Formats: sequence, structure tokens, C-alpha cells
Amino acid sequence: MAPLVARLTAAADARRPLRAIGAASAVAAKVAVETGFDALWVSGLEVSTALGLPDENVLGPRDLADTVLALTRTAALPVIVDIDNAGGTPATARRFAGDLTRAGVAALCLEDSAYPKVNSFALHRSQALARTDTVTEQLAAMRDVAGTQVALIARTEALICGGSVAEAVERAAAYAACGADAVLIHSKDPTGQQALATAAAWTGAVPLVTVPTAFAHLAPDDLGTAGFALAIYANQLSRAALAAMRRAAASFQTTGSFTADGTPLSDVADLLQIADPTARACL
Repeated sequence: MAPLVARLTAAADARRPLRAIGAASAVAAKVAVETGFDALWVSGLEVSTALGLPDENVLGPRDLADTVLALTRTAALPVIVDIDNAGGTPATARRFAGDLTRAGVAALCLEDSAYPKVNSFALHRSQALARTDTVTEQLAAMRDVAGTQVALIARTEALICGGSVAEAVERAAAYAACGADAVLIHSKDPTGQQALATAAAWTGAVPLVTVPTAFAHLAPDDLGTAGFALAIYANQLSRAALAAMRRAAASFQTTGSFTADGTPLSDVADLLQIADPTARACL
């Protein structure tokens, strides 16, 4: 059994979910450690954005593996990688799983979107679902190369595509039956009621995962009580960083200084110590 699976099972039994935070850089990984998160999530959206690429199946295994290596140099936390639909075929899923297992991941998350994928919150393009048997074949190929020490999380976009809770649970159950260690039923309902309904409907033996981007008002305790074993805060640090950079740059344009209006900046030493904890600086 993968170590993360045991932790997810314990979290589900305790009704206290593990908390993973999106990290696309060693800086974010350092923040995650300092603030007590349980795991790191390598988000396809965050990594694509950091590279100036659209979130549309443009990333390859090497892009993700390089990010994993940066995180594991910095943080002794399990790394969960979002591989989207892994290129849409069993052969491409095998490549993703093999390369990322060698890079040191704790878990891989495969979604059932049709190739090419569409971001779950996009309005400019519509999402479609892959055939269930295609996804189960991908999961089997991934298990073949990743073994049992890497957890496989199967994510369904059924609700994102307008399906019912029953349809989403049926898909998730099919993925669990073919060997997924946990399932993620993604929802963009801002009330959170749809996500809570999926938790109530889920009777499977494997742990349930959620990404509460759309329903951030539901605290981890609420999600744990509902039955979720893992809550993934997928892109909040990138969004916070973007907002802070804009504030600092706007302040400079107005005042000629990056600190004139009290805008907080980390010390230079703080940056040096991300990669070298023994580093010292005069600023």
C-alpha cells in the first residue's frame, strides 16, 4: 500500500482531511512547510501558467517532473501531481506515470476529460468526457509502471460537464473498481451543496478527495465531517502571489518605491534560504 493511501484512510476514519496546497515552485513549497500543510499539489493550471502556456494538454512529463524535483529538494512533503487526462491514451498515461514515479511522486491524479482537456472553470471552451473504458485502461497502464507505492487518484469531471451526482458517483465507482486508490468528484457549484451531496452518496471503500476552489467557504472541518479524506487547495498560492506582485508593482509606479505605502516584501535572505537554509544576507 502506498504510504499516502494509509494516511488518507486514517484521515477518512478520523473525519479530519489532509490538506494539500498547490505548489508550482520551491518558494511555494517552502511556504507550505512553514504553514503546516500535509502535502503538495502540482497543478496543471499553475505549472502551465508559470511557463506561459494554456491549460490545454500542453504540458509534458518532463515539465511536471522538473517541478516535482524542485519541490522535493525543498520540502519533505508528499507530492501529488495533476496529470490531467495524461494525453488521452493508455500509452501516454504509461509514460506520464513512469517518468513521474522515477521523479519521486507520492500520488498521481488522472481525470476523465476528453483530449484535449479544458480547464474546469473555463467559459471559452466546453469540456467533454472520455469513455469510461479508456480511463480504466489508462489507470491499469499507470499501475503497471507505478507499482503500489504510488497512489492513484481518479478524478471525474462528470459534474463539470453537467452530469448528475448519480452519474458522477457511477464513474468514480468504476475507477475505484479497477484499482484507483482514491476518487475525486470535481464540482464547480459555488454553494458547495453539490460536493456535499457527492460525499453523502459515496459508499465506496476508497477515500474521497475534493478540490474546494469554487466553495472556499467550506472549511476543512466541514469537508472532513462530510466524508472527504483530502482537500486540495489547488491554485490559491499562485493567485495570492499574482495579486501581491500587482500591488507591489502598482505601488512602485505611483510612489517610485516598492515599500513606500507599507507593501510587505520578504528579505533578500529569505529568498536565499529557500534553496540554502544556511545562507545569510545583509538585507
